[in-house]
Amino acid sequence: MTSEGSESKDKTASNKLLDDLKYNVEVAENVAKEAQRLPISEATPLYEQLLTVYPTAAKYWKQYVEAHMIINNDDATKQIFSRCLLTCLHIPLWRCYIRFIKKVNERKGMEGQEETRKAFDFMLSYLGVDISSGPVWMEYIAFLKSLPALSSQEESQRMTAMRKVYQRAIITPTHHIEQLWRDYENFENSVSRQLAKGLISEYQPKFNSARAVYRERKKYVDEIDDNMLAVPPTGSPKEELQWMSWKRLIAFEKGNPQRIDSTSSNKRIIFTYEQCLMYLYHYPDVWYDYAMWHANNGSIDAAIKVFQRALKALPGSDMLKYAYAELEESRGSLQSAKKIYESILGDGINATALTHIQFIRFLRRNEGVEAARKHFLDARKSPNCTYHVYVAYAMMTFCLDKDPKIAHNIFEDGMKRFMNEATYILEYADFLARLNDDRNIRALFERALSTLPLEESTEVWKRFVHFEQTYGDLASMLKVEKRRKEALSQMGEDGASTLESSLQDIVSRYSFMDLWPCTSSDLDNLARQEWLAKNMSKNSEKSILPSGAGFLDTGSAGLLSHSNPSTKVVYPDTSQMVIYDPSQKLGMLPTATASGLPANPITLSNPASVVSGGPTNVFDEILKATPAALIAFLANLPAVDGPTPDVDIVLSVCLESDIPTVPSVKSGATPAQGSAGPVPTTSDSGTSKSHAFSNSSLKHTRDRQSAKRKDYDRQEDNESTTVQSQPLPKDFFRIRQIQKARGATSSQTGSASYGSAISGDLSGSTG
Repeated sequence: MTSEGSESKDKTASNKLLDDLKYNVEVAENVAKEAQRLPISEATPLYEQLLTVYPTAAKYWKQYVEAHMIINNDDATKQIFSRCLLTCLHIPLWRCYIRFIKKVNERKGMEGQEETRKAFDFMLSYLGVDISSGPVWMEYIAFLKSLPALSSQEESQRMTAMRKVYQRAIITPTHHIEQLWRDYENFENSVSRQLAKGLISEYQPKFNSARAVYRERKKYVDEIDDNMLAVPPTGSPKEELQWMSWKRLIAFEKGNPQRIDSTSSNKRIIFTYEQCLMYLYHYPDVWYDYAMWHANNGSIDAAIKVFQRALKALPGSDMLKYAYAELEESRGSLQSAKKIYESILGDGINATALTHIQFIRFLRRNEGVEAARKHFLDARKSPNCTYHVYVAYAMMTFCLDKDPKIAHNIFEDGMKRFMNEATYILEYADFLARLNDDRNIRALFERALSTLPLEESTEVWKRFVHFEQTYGDLASMLKVEKRRKEALSQMGEDGASTLESSLQDIVSRYSFMDLWPCTSSDLDNLARQEWLAKNMSKNSEKSILPSGAGFLDTGSAGLLSHSNPSTKVVYPDTSQMVIYDPSQKLGMLPTATASGLPANPITLSNPASVVSGGPTNVFDEILKATPAALIAFLANLPAVDGPTPDVDIVLSVCLESDIPTVPSVKSGATPAQGSAGPVPTTSDSGTSKSHAFSNSSLKHTRDRQSAKRKDYDRQEDNESTTVQSQPLPKDFFRIRQIQKARGATSSQTGSASYGSAISGDLSGSTG
């Protein structure tokens, strides 16, 4: 009992560790560090669980196998290498394998040397094209150079073997290609200078090509993180970057940049895919691309093996299963394909509707009508059977078996279960339309609309109206449209407006496909007017501003009067907007100069008194300093519900507002003169903004401009002194105004005219 309890406890702990490890990279790193500190007997379960979750993590395999090599556990080491080498094409792991082979065979003499040579050849056959394989080539050459030669024949064989390895290495784009080329030149010159000249001139172009390809390949390889663990895609930027980097590298290798033979090129492509799958192990698109690349190159068996590996990695991917079944079916292996479909179906109870549909299609293609019909009858009994199965099989029977009667019966049978499915009703109506059965189509719509919930009947009503508009007479068309409006008016708040006739109804009746009885601008105007009509009543109720000094209660009337607002709206440049930060200058509010612009700041010693209406009401001071034209403009703006007003409505109000003009104050006026009310402004405050909206004030403004130019000389000194006495503000627009004031000279006219952003008319002067 004690041993059973201990085993159960260990199993529970093991399962908990697996759950914690499940694609949690941080936990995996901690477990690997913990295993490295433990004795191998205690670390083995940790490594096994770690590699169950991350079977392509070469660094964990290397750590695991080195732990066994340290204690000279050769059998366990061989077993681990047999599990990981072919799936982890990683240079450090394979070099560890070479070290192990050397160690095992170091005392076996000639036989051991031959085993080591075979191990090098085995490694280079898989990883020789790796961009980091340069040290392996150099190690192999050094190993061959160290072999004893007891006769001239053995010496000749050794030199020939070294030459072959050199010649393979110098045409492989690796990090050490330059050093390998220099070593090869020295090697050939040490053997025979006369022979070296011919061989070097022969391989020089190949080396140059490999070096150029290396430089290009390095750009792609440098973007890849070889420490990344294989986890399912989460959509993080880092994962997407790695996916794109691998895709670019694969595309680069597929282009055969070195112009080598197809066999060697395919070998490099296979190697790149295999390395990619070490990191993108859970990406079905990579598996599919790899398999289809094999299939398109005529290697169907290799493609089948890739699909089998893919389904082992991603057993829940129906996409890969369908692709695998399709490949088997395309090559005539129907039984294998059927087994794949049956594996997707499982016991049939939990199978999805799509699985049933695809299997019915497969059976219909390959085994005939009866097999498909039999499975359909079984699928109907499944609790997961939806209307999709009925639609798919009915249309298959109608189109392939040419039997409209059975198809009609299938649709009718489905009506017993799916009367409340609007999509099923529409599919049934389409089927009846193909049969030209207009009487049953109308009967179907009537049946469906009598049972469907009102909120789900919109599309059915739409299709019913379209059917009558296309095939019915005028009386039936108008009747159905009226019934539709009455039904849908019960859903929304604007039910009364829904019942009214509109020009949209005419457009709907007399359009066909992409042909319209009006221009595109007419369509835009109709859509805009419809939207405005729906929102007008809501917005008009909220458009009354709070009453106060200087505010006009005209928002509601202004909005209601806009029955046809201009569609030529100039939208603000939102890229220039600055986020409002109430913490900035919280205790400072500006007063105004004679021009209506902020001047000396007023400190709010007690902001609460402002809100509570204390003795120092700063808001009243702001109103006194605000131009009358600006107050009139603000009064015309509708009230907003929330931080983001409706831009279209606001701009429509602005376009049609008639802002009154206010006479200018003389140059000698001071801010104190406006204490009794809103201060009249000079050219840049009230009238300058009203010209865009009121053409009647244009002449008045031009008359005032000439008078201002006469007063400019007297005003310049006062303004310059006032501006320069103030500290430079942080507001960019204010800084520009100060710079203009400081840079004014007597030779200037003192007036700069600006046009409205909307109308382009002359709007004032900024003296």
